[in-house]
Amino acid sequence: MSVHDETRYALGPGETKSLDTAGLRENFLIETVFAEDEIRLVYTHYDRYIAGGAKPVSKSLKLETIDALKAPYFLERRELGIINVGGSGQVTVDGAAYTLAFKEALYIGKGNKEVVFSSDDAANPAKFYLNSAPAHHAYPTKKVTKAEAEVVELGSLETANHRVINKLLVASVVDTCQLQMGMTELKTGSIWNTMPAHTHDRRMEVYFYFEVPEGQSVSHFMGQPQETRHIWMQNEQAVISPPWSVHAGAGTSNYTFIWGMAGENMDYGDMDGCAIPELK
Repeated sequence: MSVHDETRYALGPGETKSLDTAGLRENFLIETVFAEDEIRLVYTHYDRYIAGGAKPVSKSLKLETIDALKAPYFLERRELGIINVGGSGQVTVDGAAYTLAFKEALYIGKGNKEVVFSSDDAANPAKFYLNSAPAHHAYPTKKVTKAEAEVVELGSLETANHRVINKLLVASVVDTCQLQMGMTELKTGSIWNTMPAHTHDRRMEVYFYFEVPEGQSVSHFMGQPQETRHIWMQNEQAVISPPWSVHAGAGTSNYTFIWGMAGENMDYGDMDGCAIPELK
């Protein structure tokens, strides 16, 4: 079996206040997203979201269903978003092959029965970062390149948060039920993402950090605005953000991260801002 999965249960702000460093990491950090010739998945009870990765090296990997879904195949009642953060590879969806280069995305709609991942070069394998959410409607499979993304440039070098947001799998680019994914690239000299911070009680989020230089790290901030916590993260790790929590980070170097979210509101601007001086 090449699919490894685990379940994370939801915690409220009250329970989270009592967690020590180990407890925070156990509940919210996804330390191993990619493993050679494996599909690794974390099923979280926040909006029934799934995050994980597929890294085919010596063989193709088929996306099998998992026990938590109680379904005959993975996408019976789900949609799937994919962003490749490795070498070129193929995603074959019910017999139709899609080539994904570095930082290209693919949306796969509900009802597709077979999804298979493969790499074009075992020496430079693809790393398919996966996000999935429950779906109520079957939308078409669609590939989205960086050139097709909706791009927003924010921040400045003076505030150390000059960044480019690539909205890849969002309503303005592709039809989805509730899943949204994009990629934020920080400019050299900038380290802060998502600042000023915010919450959005109508949807949860997962951050995946990559292109973190060797020997560098990112400190991810979470918690209620008046009582924040932090988790130190390394390259190619992900973190779960509950709806009630802020989600922001600062690195010891610039880096890139993928954000994915799901919930009842598809409006990207639906958020409750937190003024920087009010964070505690």
